[in-house]
Formats: sequence, C-alpha cells, structure tokens
Amino acid sequence: MPIYIWAFVIAFLIALLVMPAVILLAKKTGAMDAPNARKVHKKPIPRIGGLGIYAGFIAAIIFVAIKFGLDGEQVKETIGLVVSGSLIVALGLFDDYKNLPAKVKLLGQIGAAAVLVMVFGVRIDFVTDPFGDYLYLDSLAIPVTMFWLVGLTNTVNLIDGLDGLAAGVASIASFTILLIALEQDFILVAVLTAALAGAAVGFLKYNFHPAKIFMGDTGSMFLGFMLAGISVTGAVKSVATIALIVPIFALGLPILDTTFAIVRRVRGGVPIFKPDKGHLHHRLLSVGFTQRQAVLLMYVISALFGLSAIALTAVSCQIAALILILVFAAIIYGVKKLGIARPAN
Repeated sequence: MPIYIWAFVIAFLIALLVMPAVILLAKKTGAMDAPNARKVHKKPIPRIGGLGIYAGFIAAIIFVAIKFGLDGEQVKETIGLVVSGSLIVALGLFDDYKNLPAKVKLLGQIGAAAVLVMVFGVRIDFVTDPFGDYLYLDSLAIPVTMFWLVGLTNTVNLIDGLDGLAAGVASIASFTILLIALEQDFILVAVLTAALAGAAVGFLKYNFHPAKIFMGDTGSMFLGFMLAGISVTGAVKSVATIALIVPIFALGLPILDTTFAIVRRVRGGVPIFKPDKGHLHHRLLSVGFTQRQAVLLMYVISALFGLSAIALTAVSCQIAALILILVFAAIIYGVKKLGIARPAN
C-alpha cells in the first residue's frame, strides 16, 4: 500500500477513535460552545474537536516516519510543521476555553508562523508570473511567507460556521494538493496532505449535521495553518505550476469569504475582526437553504475550485486564461446575487 494511503488511513482511524474521548473531555472541562444570535446551533456543543484532528495527523506522521523513514531535509521540514502546528493547537485550545481577544490570537499566530519560517527555514523564496519567469522575493521572503501562513490560518477559521463546513472544505483542499503532489512526484507533500485529509474526514463523522462536536479554533486554525505550511514545504515551492496558485484555488472558497468579510466590514464602518452574519453560509441560510444543503453546496463550490487548480497545472496558457476568466465571472455573479460584499444587518 502506498505511503500516502497509509498516512490517510492511520489519521482517519485515530481521529475517528479518539473523538468520543474528546467529547467527554470537553463536557467535563466546560469546553462548550453556547448558542448566541450569530450562531446557528440551538444548544451547547463541545468545541475542542480539533484535538482529535491533531491526534490523527500526528499519529500518521509518526507511523510514516517509523515505517518508511524520512531523509534529512524532509525531517527538518516535517519537524518544523509539527512544532509550529502544535503551537497553533495550543493557542486554539486556550482560546476555546478562554475566548482570547482577536489581537492576542493574531499575535499567537504570528509567533507560530515565525517559528516555522525563521527557525526551520520554511518560506516562499520566489513566485512565478504567468509566463513562467521567476520573481525572487529576497528580503521579502520572510514577511510574505508570514502573511501567507497567518492569512490562510484565518480563512479556514472564519469559514467554520456550519456543521461539517470547515472540515469538508479543508479535506477537499487537502485532496487537491495531494493529487497535484502525486502528479509531480512530491511524496512528502502527498503524505502530509493525506494525513491532514484523513484526520479531517475522520472528524466529519462527528461533525456533520447534526454535529456532536465542533472543531473550535483548535481545529480550524490547525487545518488552515497546516495547509498553508505544507504548500510551501519541500519541492512544492520550487515548481512554478503549483507554487501558489494551487493552494489559492484549493482554498478559494474560504479565501473569498474572508476577503469579502473584510470588504463588508470596511464598507459598514466596523472593525474587521468583529464577527457578523454576512458570511456566505449565513447568506445561503437566509435565502432558504438548510444547513445540510448549504454545506453540500459549498462542498461542490470548493471541489470546482479544486478541479480548476488541477486543470491549471495541466493545460496551456490560453486555456488557463480561459479558466481564470470563467472562475472570476462566476465569482462576480455569485457575489452580486448573494450580496456577500454588502454590510451585514
């Protein structure tokens, strides 16, 4: 059985098996998400399910390292992701219990990103233009990578508003990067994304509507941070076709949702960190979709973004340009139709 399938299976099984214990722990320690005017659930739900996702991912990486081994550079990058990802989990867990201010969480995210970038040297050294030319970032490499890591961490965090939504979208993004990594023969990236997907899918058994547990910031920040970190590790960052465009498209839905949330709040004259009910899932519920229908529709949208990312790596520049035009046209239509850029009530 290929190494990446081992990673998926181990992560899936561990996440699935530990979740009842995590639910019990949350109930015993008061890690419960109470309903309010902005949230859609009606009773308190345990909210530290990210611990199960983290456990599944770590178990898979340890298993793969013991059974198959890793070379020197792979070891350094993998340890960097595990250490910085663990810091993000600790930050999210603390927030799930204490409700940290947004600025404190942001500082913690920056700290975790700094560990990965400055201690372990995982960074975006260059980007490519549509013609395949390299643009070396030089002194901008560290701040650009930090922005990338913190930005994607928050995009997944902000989309975590319906049962099964963030875990499903992160799973689809992971599978997208996995498929392209396999196509390019980047085994480390394939293993890491397979483990992340397995853990998220295992968690979905308990998180799809009606949810028995939420992932909380523990899970949503971990998934976002790991997707961001994995996308710039190893050989992935040295290949023009998948340097940045693949993770951007793979996480196109949460990235757009976050972008329009910022636009909406700026237009409404409110702080960009202030929560509202203007996210895409809120708009879908307001026009009559059920929770399941809204989540499944957003899965389909995420899958289409993922397919677009895969297509962009395998077609000519002309067809790639056509794909981009069609995607942007669909985005503009959807934004106008649902009004997600308008200030929320």
